[in-house]
Amino acid sequence: MDHTSLDIFRVVAAELSVTRAAKRLGRVQSNVTTRIQQLEEELGVALFRRDGNRLTLSTEGERFLGYANRMLALADEARQVLSPQAPSGTLRIGSMESTAAARLPGPLAALHVQYPDVQFRISTAPSRQLIEQVRSGLLDCAFAALPPCGEMASAADLDAAGLHGEPVFREEILLVLPPGHAAVRQGADIAVRSLAAFAQGCSYRVLAEEWLGQDTSPLDIQEVGSYHSMLACVAAGGCVSLVPRSVLELLREPPEFRTQVVAKVDTWLVHRNGYETAAFKALREALTPFVSKQLAAKRKSS
Repeated sequence: MDHTSLDIFRVVAAELSVTRAAKRLGRVQSNVTTRIQQLEEELGVALFRRDGNRLTLSTEGERFLGYANRMLALADEARQVLSPQAPSGTLRIGSMESTAAARLPGPLAALHVQYPDVQFRISTAPSRQLIEQVRSGLLDCAFAALPPCGEMASAADLDAAGLHGEPVFREEILLVLPPGHAAVRQGADIAVRSLAAFAQGCSYRVLAEEWLGQDTSPLDIQEVGSYHSMLACVAAGGCVSLVPRSVLELLREPPEFRTQVVAKVDTWLVHRNGYETAAFKALREALTPFVSKQLAAKRKSS
């Protein structure tokens, strides 16, 4: 089971097409097919279900994909650690949608110019999923908000899970109400009992549910996939939402929402204990000004 075969399997799994995978890999189709067949023979299972020219991952293939990703990532990490002269290789970064939109473009653009040999792969998901993907090795690091309660709610919880985290951004979280809504002081004052939010696992959603409260009247959750969708739901008058101020500031002409500060929440950079590649060190250095600003703000408020 060599790394080349694992990489070929990963690309075929992503494309679900030998033709497209071969083109992406720069290989002939017969070579890709042979490699997959050899890998299946070695493992003793079918990694794909074949229905004519249509491919889908089998149950075993879905399970093996996670292992293949982790083995390839570990091999890349080893190469980077053993050749630390300059950042290179791949850095797999997970991020909340808000952080990816409002905080990361500047630092990542500067890193790309300074270290063109590093490939930054960015993926987004709710915080709980991001932390789990770092723990399982699917991501090298992630920008996540620790949940107000439950697992991984503190630095000690991260350490117990073999992870390390440090706050790098502080977000002012706003309750966003439809235009014309009366002023509110607490959750019970909100007339609209529908919340536009991301799927389970989003720390801001947990905060919203706690702030709005469930003891006055049932809270309807409308799950959406982006902040743009959230704000559209609020603008239409059917929902309220919790949104970082930095996201609202990205809008060129924001609607006349009524907003109220609900909390200030830290965004943490989370990684596995001992993960210290040159590319990751470069990312942390690029974030140093933000970390310094964060610490200064905390000292000022204490």
